Amino acid sequence: MPPQVETSTPSGIAVGLNKGHAVTKRKFSTKGLKREKKHAKFVREIIREVCGFAPYEKRIIELLRVGKDKRALKYAKKRLGTHVRAKKKRDEMASALRRSARK
Repeated sequence: MPPQVETSTPSGIAVGLNKGHAVTKRKFSTKGLKREKKHAKFVREIIREVCGFAPYEKRIIELLRVGKDKRALKYAKKRLGTHVRAKKKRDEMASALRRSARK
């Protein structure tokens, strides 16, 4: 049996493997994206400096300070919704804790 070739372009026919309305893909410009990311990072740093940490972030830092990494992850996951976001937040708070300890 030959391998089935799957093409992602719709045929304009209502039935079959490639059913659907035939459209042309839009091309997006990558111009300016690097500058926007750089600016967004700068703005986030300023906001962090002015506002400080949110109460849930302070609690994560406190849990990390007493050595309850797993509890901090579970708490972050409960607040943020996904495991990946929670791990990222825990790492961010751990690095903030290290920075404050260094000063």
